[in-house]
Amino acid sequence: MPGHAEHRLGYSRAGVGELAHQLRAKSLVSTKSTRIGARVGHACHDTPGPVTGGCYPAAVIRTQEASAGASVRQRNWLLPAGIAVFAVATAAYLIAIAAHPADTMLKGFDLEVYREGGRLVRNAPGALYDWHQPGHVGIQFTYTPWAAMVFAPLSLIPLRTLEALAALAGVAALIGTLSIAFRELAVKQRTAATLLLAGVCLWLQPVQRTLFLGQVELVLMVIVVWDMCQPDRRRWKGAGVGFAAAVKLVPLIFIAYLVLTRRFRAAAVAAAVFIATIAAGFAALPHASVQWWINLNFVQAKRTGFVGVSQNQSLRGVLTRFAGSVAHGQTLWIVAAILVGVAGLAAAILLDRKGFRFEGLMTVALTGLLISPISWDHHWVWIAPMLAVLFTAGARHSRAWWVLAGLVIAAFADWPRFWDASAGLLQGGLLGYAPSESFPYGDSPKFSEYHWHGTQILAGNLYVLAGVLLFAVLLVSAARRGSRDRAPSPARARSA
Repeated sequence: MPGHAEHRLGYSRAGVGELAHQLRAKSLVSTKSTRIGARVGHACHDTPGPVTGGCYPAAVIRTQEASAGASVRQRNWLLPAGIAVFAVATAAYLIAIAAHPADTMLKGFDLEVYREGGRLVRNAPGALYDWHQPGHVGIQFTYTPWAAMVFAPLSLIPLRTLEALAALAGVAALIGTLSIAFRELAVKQRTAATLLLAGVCLWLQPVQRTLFLGQVELVLMVIVVWDMCQPDRRRWKGAGVGFAAAVKLVPLIFIAYLVLTRRFRAAAVAAAVFIATIAAGFAALPHASVQWWINLNFVQAKRTGFVGVSQNQSLRGVLTRFAGSVAHGQTLWIVAAILVGVAGLAAAILLDRKGFRFEGLMTVALTGLLISPISWDHHWVWIAPMLAVLFTAGARHSRAWWVLAGLVIAAFADWPRFWDASAGLLQGGLLGYAPSESFPYGDSPKFSEYHWHGTQILAGNLYVLAGVLLFAVLLVSAARRGSRDRAPSPARARSA
C-alpha cells in the first residue's frame, strides 16, 4: 500500500514507475536533468496520477529514475559476484575432498547408522532398537520405524557411493532452501542472492558437519521450507512437514504453528501423513514400533549418549552443563523450554499476522532448535535461511542487520582449529575450542563439559548463545514492526 502522503499527492510507487516508462516511450523525458526539470516541473496540469488524478512531482520522477539506474547497476555486478563466490566455495570444497583422506571430508558416520537401520529392517527387524555400534553404546538407531523403512534401500548402496550422493543432495538442498527464502522475501535478484549466500553457507560448520556425517538435515530442511511456503489453497500443503516429522520428530513444531495460524487444512494433512507413517510402521515393524512408541523410546534422550556433550547445542545441553548433572538440569530445561516455546510461537504468529510470513517460519525453526532436548551442531543448518532474512533486512532497512549477519557468520563459520597445533584445516568451528568427551554415554562428574572455564564456556555454548540473541531480536521485531508495507509474499499472492 502507498503511504498516506502518497495518497494526498496523488501518486504511488508503482504509478511513478509506470509514468516514467510512458514518458520515456513518448520521448517526453530527456536523459538530461535540465530537460527533466523543465518538462516534468510543470506536469501537474497534464500528467495525472493513477490513484486520485493528481500530479506527479518532478522530484519523485527524478528519484524513480535514479532508483532504476541504481537497480540496473546492482544487477550488473551482483550476479557475477554470486557466481564467483559460489564457484570459489565449491572449488575449495572439491579440492579439499581430493587433497585429503576420504574420511576427512566425507566420513559418513551417521550415514552408516542409517544404512544399519535399513539393513536391520531387511534382515533382523526385532533388533532395530537393541543394536548399537560396536564400542560405542551411545551410538544407536534413534529414528522412527518409518525412517528405518525409508533407509532400507540405502543399505543396498555402497557407502562411498552413498556418501557422494548424500553430499550432492545436501548442497542441492541448501541452494533450494535459499532460493525459496529469497523468493518468499521478494528479492528481485533471487538467483544472484542465492548463489552468493550459498557460497558463504557452504563453509558454515553446521553445513560442513552435515556433509561430513552424511546427515539428512539439509534435505529435511528444504522439504519443510518448500512445503510451508506453498500457497494455502494447495490441497496437499502440510504433507512435507508430516513426512519430515516422521523421520525426525522436531518438525512437529511446524504442525503446531499451522494450527495456531489457522491453517487447519494444512495442519490436518501434516498430522494425517505423520499418523499414516506410524500405522505403516506398526504394520511392517510391529515389535520395533511397540518399542519406539509404546515403550517411549522416543523420549529417552540418553539413547543418543550424554545430553550435556558439547555437540548438543540446545537449551537442555547448556543447562545440563551449567547444572553439573543431567538430573539437576532437567527441571530447569523443562521450564525454559515451555517459556521459550510459548514466546517463540507467539512471536511467529505475530509476524505472520503482520505479513512477515517467512520471518515467522524462521522464528518457529529457531524455537524448535532451542527447546528440543537434542539439537546437534549439524541441526543448526537452519541458520542459512535465517541469514537470508538478515541480509534482506539489511538491504531494505538498516545496515545494523548486516552487522548482525556478520556476527552470525563469524559464530557459525567452519574456522580452522588454530588453537590446536595438531589439528588440520578441516572440520573446525569455534565449538571445538571447548574440550569435549568422545562418544560419552550416561553421566559422570568427570566429563570435560562440566569443567569449562573462561572462553571455553563461551565457545562451547556458542550456537545456543547466538540463537538466543537472534531469538531476542525476532521477539522485539515482532512486537515493534508494523504490518508489511510491500507486496505480500509470493505464497500469499499465489493463494489469493
